[in-house]
Amino acid sequence: MQQIIKWSRENLFATRMNTLLSLVSLWLIYVTIEGVVSWAFINASFLGADKSSCMVRPHGACWPFVTAKFNQFIYGNYPAAEQWRVNIVFVLGALGLGLLMAVRINFKKQLAVLMLTAYPVLTFILLSGGLLGLSYVETNQWGGLLVTLVIAVTGIVVSLPLGILLALGRRSELPIIRMMSIAFIEFWRGVPLITVLFMASVMLPLFLPEGMNFDALLRCLIGVSLFASAYMAEVIRGGLQAIPKGQYEAGKSIGLSYWKSMRLIILPQALVISIPGIVNTFIGLFKDTTLVMIVGIFDLLGIISFHFTDPNWTSPQVPITGFVFAGLVFWVFCFAMSHYSKSVERRFSVKGVNK
Repeated sequence: MQQIIKWSRENLFATRMNTLLSLVSLWLIYVTIEGVVSWAFINASFLGADKSSCMVRPHGACWPFVTAKFNQFIYGNYPAAEQWRVNIVFVLGALGLGLLMAVRINFKKQLAVLMLTAYPVLTFILLSGGLLGLSYVETNQWGGLLVTLVIAVTGIVVSLPLGILLALGRRSELPIIRMMSIAFIEFWRGVPLITVLFMASVMLPLFLPEGMNFDALLRCLIGVSLFASAYMAEVIRGGLQAIPKGQYEAGKSIGLSYWKSMRLIILPQALVISIPGIVNTFIGLFKDTTLVMIVGIFDLLGIISFHFTDPNWTSPQVPITGFVFAGLVFWVFCFAMSHYSKSVERRFSVKGVNK
């Protein structure tokens, strides 16, 4: 307790100005917390089957809207009888990531390889069906958090290795490779993501031969992945430029080839240095998935907004509650990525990788 008092005196109440600012800040924090608690809990509606339950308490959150539509917020229009397939994908993904992040295991490398190779294939088979006796589910029935995670995870998994190759290509001594990499990166960085999605979903089919078409979600995945890879390439390039020249020369002096030198010496250090930028790109990509609503793909935010028009739930508090729920979901995922990146940075800092 004495340490808290001492810290408060030194940091919050050391001068008159600090005291005034601290008191004003504490008052603002109190008002904010009091308003949030009042809206989300005290004046909120928790039970009900339609808007009438929320009209009784018009100044609080309408949580019955979230509970009534929760299934569609997670799965979209995915057939109810087949939603166990989505649950398996979620459980396997969470279990695999949990083991990779939190537990020290001897087969972590093998598990990482499985998560990058076998897991995507299994996910595609389970979600799409058409194989192993599973009924086929078209992607236009996918929606909600399922689509958000599919787009985000695909973009993350594809953009990182592609971004590394583009970063190496931009620093290549071969002019043709360097120019092609620069052209690719600058093109995608110079175009807004919403334009990329519009071109992939609306304009691309116009240039394809008659009768030939790609799945709308697949076109979206390709556009997002290429867009994210350009930004990832610049993040990785910054890490490569931060490596001292002596590290490159050390690889050459012991007779390592270019690719071995990159794999064993340069890239491990560059990736550690780039962790904040990499995770920042991942978080930005995860939040940018909401733009797919513009091209008719209903992600979490899109399907929540769609249900605002349901006449059974036309209440003033329904949109606010829906957006708050979506914001909380996005915050949980983004905070988890940010928190894990800090733990990875500390781990490598202790090992002396980035010293």
